Amino acid sequence: MMKSYAARLERLVNKMTNLANKLLNRNLRKNRVRAKISGTATRPRLSVSISNTHVSVQLIDDVKQHTIASSTSVGAKLTGTMAEKAEYIGSDIAKKAVKAKINEVVFDRNGHKYAKRLSALADAARKEGLRF
Repeated sequence: MMKSYAARLERLVNKMTNLANKLLNRNLRKNRVRAKISGTATRPRLSVSISNTHVSVQLIDDVKQHTIASSTSVGAKLTGTMAEKAEYIGSDIAKKAVKAKINEVVFDRNGHKYAKRLSALADAARKEGLRF
């Protein structure tokens, strides 16, 4: 009985260290990207936050520490896959940016890999006229 308990405990510890390493690596990627980019009034930072169920995007002026525009899927009644939600949010933030007379942004992926959801959001924003 003690062997099975020790084995289960060891598996749990390994899982926890894998999760800790995953979060640590994401934080390192995020800090590495944020050290290189900064948003201004003419070219704000397009910051993307993606969770398991929602997508949020903000246009941020880092000089004034001010959010110019934002869009999120939290209040919207969107259906479909996360890539479809990200596509809708990308086109919505691009429309808000054009309305605020912003054509160019700096893309901040927040440590996420540039993959399906993030690329769908970026492509939709580019289709609406946002350049980055």
